Amino acid sequence: MEKKDYGLLAYISVCIIWGSTYLAIKIGVQSMPPFLFAGIRYIIAGAIILLYSYIKKLEFPKSLKEYWKISIVGFFLLTGCNSLVVIAEMRINSSTAALILALLPIFIALLEQFVPGGSRISISGWVGMIVGFVGVGILSLSGGNGLDMDMIGMILIILGCLSWAIGSVYSNRTVFTGSIVTQIGVQMFVAGSAQAIIGLILGEASKFKYNPSGFGAMLYLILIGSLIGYSSYIYLINVWPISKAGTYAYVNPVVAMFLGWFVLHEPISFKMIVSAVLILVGVLIVQKSKIMEKEEKTEGF
Repeated sequence: MEKKDYGLLAYISVCIIWGSTYLAIKIGVQSMPPFLFAGIRYIIAGAIILLYSYIKKLEFPKSLKEYWKISIVGFFLLTGCNSLVVIAEMRINSSTAALILALLPIFIALLEQFVPGGSRISISGWVGMIVGFVGVGILSLSGGNGLDMDMIGMILIILGCLSWAIGSVYSNRTVFTGSIVTQIGVQMFVAGSAQAIIGLILGEASKFKYNPSGFGAMLYLILIGSLIGYSSYIYLINVWPISKAGTYAYVNPVVAMFLGWFVLHEPISFKMIVSAVLILVGVLIVQKSKIMEKEEKTEGF
């Protein structure tokens, strides 16, 4: 198999695996307390990655200050965003969560407007944002009788998008030491520890009991979602252009919608399909406008 063929295999893996994590989270929170469920997942996954880094003699951060900077990213991406997603999926369908999270590139582009030196949104980019948020608006009107509860869940997901965007923008503008694999291990372990502490403070320990489906979902998220999924993505961004590798985000919601319908019998209405198309088209327009802007900036050099 040629290198590019392994790249395609890694891309397919990321599309399917990360699209399936929404289903696994939904199954897990049906029987397990949310913060301990998410926290234990990342503590174990992070510990395995750090052990691997140690055995392979990969570079670790050079100081406590470096560990703190890496941990900040983990707090926003995992403790913040993932916790909000887990709680939200106690209220909304996994497919709905995946669709709203597809807006992540739009939130990142919007946040960059307020950061010194951040890329500015073009007219086409603003159009893409409007299209994407119109899609969310249509999605919010498809909740039926459970609209109030759905709205709370959707707001939590949107706040999760904001948390992920803050972490992403901070990460993009910060220099870290250590291997990227080690950094991911630190992020997971620290973020998972924070989630577990929150769960213990909220009294989740008494609710944490063995459940086959819950533990099965956790095991899947640790081994498949975190370890294989992240490994595939790290390999992918090293053999494919980042703009091409990032298109997995357009496939994940489709995979999540299909699995939610196939496994949990979550309804897929016409409004959901329309909103999915608008959200993905809006994100595509924003991403395309950012790529064109970068090309224009490099033409003068």
